[in-house]
Amino acid sequence: MRWINQLAMHVRMLFSRRRAVTQLDSELQFHIDRQVQENLAAGMGREEARASALRAFGNPALLRDQAHETWSWSGPESLLRDLRYGIRTLFRTPGFAVIAVLVIALGIGANVALFTVVRSVLLKPLPYAEPGRLVRLYESSADGRWPFNQNAAGIYAEWKEQNHSFTDLAVIGYVPAGFNLSGDGGQLPESVRAATFSWNLLPLLGIQPALGRGFTVADDQPSANPTALLSWGLWKRRFGGDNAILNRTILLDDKPYTVVGVMPPWFDLPSPAIQLWVPTYYRESPDRMKTIDSHDFLAIGRLKPGVTVAQARSDLTVITRRIHDAHLDDSFVSIAANIKPLLEWLVGDLKTPLVVLLAATGCLLLIACLNVANLLVARTASRRRELAIRTAMGGGRLRLLRQHIIESLLLSIAGGAGGLLLALAALQWFITTRHDMARAESISIDWVVAAFALALVLLFAAFAGLISAFSMRGNLPLTALQESSRSHAGSNARTRLRAVLLTLEVALTVVLLIGSGLLIKSYARLRSTDLGCLTDNVLKLDINLPLVRYKGAPEVTNFLETLIARVRALPGVQSAGYIFPIVPGDGYGGDSGFDVVEQPPLPQGKMQLSINRWSDPGYFGSIGIPLLRGHTFSSSQQPGHATEVIVSQAFVRQFFAGQDPIGKHLRTLGDRTLEIVGVVGDTRGYLDEPFPPMMYFPLYAVDNMHGASLIVRSGRDVTSLALPIQQLVAQMDRDLPVSDILTMDQVIGRNTVDNSFDATLLTAFAALSLVLAAVGLFGVLSYVVAHRTAEIGIRMALGAPRAHLLRSFLMDGLRPAVIGLVIGLAAAAAVSRVMHGMLYQTEPVDPSVFAAVAAALMFVAALACLVPAWRSSRLDPMQALRTE
Repeated sequence: MRWINQLAMHVRMLFSRRRAVTQLDSELQFHIDRQVQENLAAGMGREEARASALRAFGNPALLRDQAHETWSWSGPESLLRDLRYGIRTLFRTPGFAVIAVLVIALGIGANVALFTVVRSVLLKPLPYAEPGRLVRLYESSADGRWPFNQNAAGIYAEWKEQNHSFTDLAVIGYVPAGFNLSGDGGQLPESVRAATFSWNLLPLLGIQPALGRGFTVADDQPSANPTALLSWGLWKRRFGGDNAILNRTILLDDKPYTVVGVMPPWFDLPSPAIQLWVPTYYRESPDRMKTIDSHDFLAIGRLKPGVTVAQARSDLTVITRRIHDAHLDDSFVSIAANIKPLLEWLVGDLKTPLVVLLAATGCLLLIACLNVANLLVARTASRRRELAIRTAMGGGRLRLLRQHIIESLLLSIAGGAGGLLLALAALQWFITTRHDMARAESISIDWVVAAFALALVLLFAAFAGLISAFSMRGNLPLTALQESSRSHAGSNARTRLRAVLLTLEVALTVVLLIGSGLLIKSYARLRSTDLGCLTDNVLKLDINLPLVRYKGAPEVTNFLETLIARVRALPGVQSAGYIFPIVPGDGYGGDSGFDVVEQPPLPQGKMQLSINRWSDPGYFGSIGIPLLRGHTFSSSQQPGHATEVIVSQAFVRQFFAGQDPIGKHLRTLGDRTLEIVGVVGDTRGYLDEPFPPMMYFPLYAVDNMHGASLIVRSGRDVTSLALPIQQLVAQMDRDLPVSDILTMDQVIGRNTVDNSFDATLLTAFAALSLVLAAVGLFGVLSYVVAHRTAEIGIRMALGAPRAHLLRSFLMDGLRPAVIGLVIGLAAAAAVSRVMHGMLYQTEPVDPSVFAAVAAALMFVAALACLVPAWRSSRLDPMQALRTE
């Protein structure tokens, strides 16, 4: 039980140490005074009596120390002393401390920020009930060209009715042109992107709206009253976050819809751009929801407990194959099914870029570690006399090592705190910049990220501290005396250690530089890709006419023709035209199968596909697509009387090799027969894909046309025409919004934002690492020059030429850079292959990038080494010999 009493005493001493010290001093003084009085009574003099009392009683200071050791927590107190000593030591060298903390903050901040993004986007479970059982369902085409195709509504319906692997299935669709949300209470009209989903999607996911209710069975049928769900962002922005929005009527395409709920901020199915949802079976016609060859929808399912993805895929494939075999004459009916986890579908192609960026921040962290370790090695060398004196006075090696690690830990804690602030700022910038990214709303720092940051701080402290601790020698007193003697040039162990660290730092820097160089070259080639049309001073504006107000094709045609005539009359407009559904470089946009009437029928199950576009005759001239043969659409192409089609050059190459297509006929668009009247130049749908075959149909001949993209070309800054065009639209219909107003250059920028973002971030990390490597080279050579000042003086006194000294020290500095460059080039050649999927027309081992990086690195290394090398050659021999 003695240890319990000791523990209790230790606890009491934490709170009453001062009172105990006072009591001890009083008690000691009492006993000494009593002994002095007894000695005085025995006839001794006062001095003799006191000396005799102290001899009898013992040394009071020693007794106090023994009592203090009994009371105190020796370990924590010793640690606290080391902490105080470390803080004082760092404050004595503020320049070193500030540089080290900044380097650590950069390394830890970048890693915490990227880890937060990776965890939130790729690793954190979806905010749904049992998200591991949620999957995205696909169809697989018979010819294998689309193994992960979208779903036909009719096949989805058969899956839902016949499957044995899912507790439930739900369907999601897009509203291609969105909705016109009409102005209310003085607000301007706006176009909002919208989607549809079946009433059972939210129960299937296991979630509820943040406000109000979801769709019901009664809402999700053609005869229902129109209902809508708002996104959190639209509710806050458009309606001020007013709870009274529930059961309120809003106008979508001039049709009244009742708002029944508001979704949570993190809900972004099927994409973060969606701001509003309506029920699928209410929105779509019954005939469309029965089609089995039009792949326009997304299906989501929840697996039954114990059912694997492979079993579910087999189950759906059997159903799909049965439908396919019953419709062998329709080559667009899928033959099999495919499945992906819901999370994998949502993150899409983000995984590889995020992992590459996280690896880049890991390299930056290692470079920062090596840089701080170099600083600590230099600092240890500058403190060798102090360490020698402390060792000579009895300081043990473990005690010195502990103090060294504590200093490193203090630096890491301060750097970690700064890094956390940098990470918070970086995350805020990331979310603002990439709000369109999947799961952007879920990015936040949680306890896992906090634990990761703490682990980085501890690892940083241990790594940098232990590496620099290796530079401490066991015979410090003798070493210090030897290194201060002119007869001893000093050990080069620390210099060699710093050179090794710097070599590794340069190698990692080369890897980052090559990665960023590859992405920059890939991005430059992507941006310079030939779209096949003009992009300078070309403006596009989307116009969507509500069918409730514009009830027929003649009214829509009249509006569009009147508007474009007025636009062409505006000062500065060179030409204008319409295109539907999208402009070049903005994506796929849809396709159709076709048969060439003059060619033999295709074998059963085979099909020919081409991308579809609808345009007016002025479109090709307004965007600069050349007419190669034939003519554009004639004025006879009116609603219900489409007889003409224009094809692209890629279409001719693929389907009319060696033939003249003019005058040939295509059977397409619901078995219509159209004559090819013209051939135009190729344009791209995606920037990183070849020119696809395209068919252009007359816009004004479409029966259910309700809008298009207006293309305007000018000889000056075309953005100045955006407001006048909007005013023209408002004059014709004040409730009609104009949306997605972008120049063609902005369209390209929007579709290359991922490439630009990845290249920018990796380049920033590479630039930081290059700066750190240059600082490291400068520091190493500066330390070598300072360490060998006496030697330099002797060599110059003996006649060594200054040019020889300059060359010698320059080579000493460049040697680790050259070795690191070779190692880095070899490592980059292996690592860069992981980036293959992120590159466009750029090989992972691109000779020009590797050569440019090597040249740039050697140039920076030479500059970093030149200053200290030049300083060494300019030393005064007499001054150098006096530096003891």
